[in-house]
This record gives sequence, C-alpha cells and structure tokens, in this order.
Amino acid sequence: MGFPFFIDMFPQLLYGAWLTIEISAICFVLGNVMAIGVALARTSRNVFVSKLAQGYISLFRSTPFLTQVYIIYYGCGDLFAHTPALRHSFLWPFLRDAFWYGILALSINTAAYSGNILRGGLEAVPFGEIEAGRAFGMSRFLIFWRISFPRAIRIILPTMSGETILLMKTTALLSTITILD
Repeated sequence: MGFPFFIDMFPQLLYGAWLTIEISAICFVLGNVMAIGVALARTSRNVFVSKLAQGYISLFRSTPFLTQVYIIYYGCGDLFAHTPALRHSFLWPFLRDAFWYGILALSINTAAYSGNILRGGLEAVPFGEIEAGRAFGMSRFLIFWRISFPRAIRIILPTMSGETILLMKTTALLSTITILD
C-alpha cells in the first residue's frame, strides 16, 4: 500500500470526483428549477394546489432517500423495461442507464427540500416591499420577478449553501444503483 497505490488509483479517484461534481451540478439545476414551482404551489391561495405541494414536500422529506432511489430505479426501471413502446423509442438509451434514474431521484428530492426552503424565503419577504411594487403599478408577476424572488434568494442563500453540500454528499448513495462516484 502507500504512495504507489495512490498513483495507480489516481485516475479512478479523479473520475469519481468529476462524476460527483457532474451529478451534483445537474441535480442542483434541475432540482432548484422544480423547487420554484413547488414553492409557488405551496404559497398558492388555491387550497388544493397548496395541499398537493405540501403532500409532495412531506412525502419526499419524510422517506429515506435510499428508499426513493430504489423505488425509482427498480420500480420505474422494471416498468419501463416491460413496456414495448418505450423499448423501441428514442428514450430507451436514457431509460436503461442508471445514471438518469439517479439524476431523477436526486432532482425530485432536491426539489422538495429546496422548494420548502424557498417557500420560507418567499414568506419572509417584508410586506412593505411588495406593497411598494403595487404602488408602482407592477403586476403580480412583475412583483414576484423583480422584488419577491430576488429578495427571497438573498434570504435563503445561507440555507441553500448547506443544502448544496448535502446534495453533494447524497450522491454517494447512488452507488447502490451502480453509479460509482
């Protein structure tokens, strides 16, 4: 063992580090884009939409991530493998690769956590700032895009940095479905 062993293993370690960064970056982007929809649904005035988003958040935050990965990889993977229409479609190269199931599992898990964090940030925006946007005659969308969303991002930034670290650490659990990082 020792240093010669490290020299022999260095290319594999470098590949594993790159794969971890790649998975984390893809899931960060996809998960946070979905989190915007989850947060908006959670803060919706429509009770049905709000409760649906609350159920989504509760489901993914209260079950272990490893269980979610197994259900998505073995459940959906088996279902898709036994669907003849999908086996002969352009999607099949993606549907037979564990990498994309891992990306899906980690992205929807990240969307639940980040969506709840963003909801808290949106609710923490001072009402006076929203009222000022209304006074300027801005539409609800413009108030969200120019006032509420940027302010919420500033509020949640420390929490999201911790969530990003957890996302990177969670990629190790994807090794259970043959993604060795």
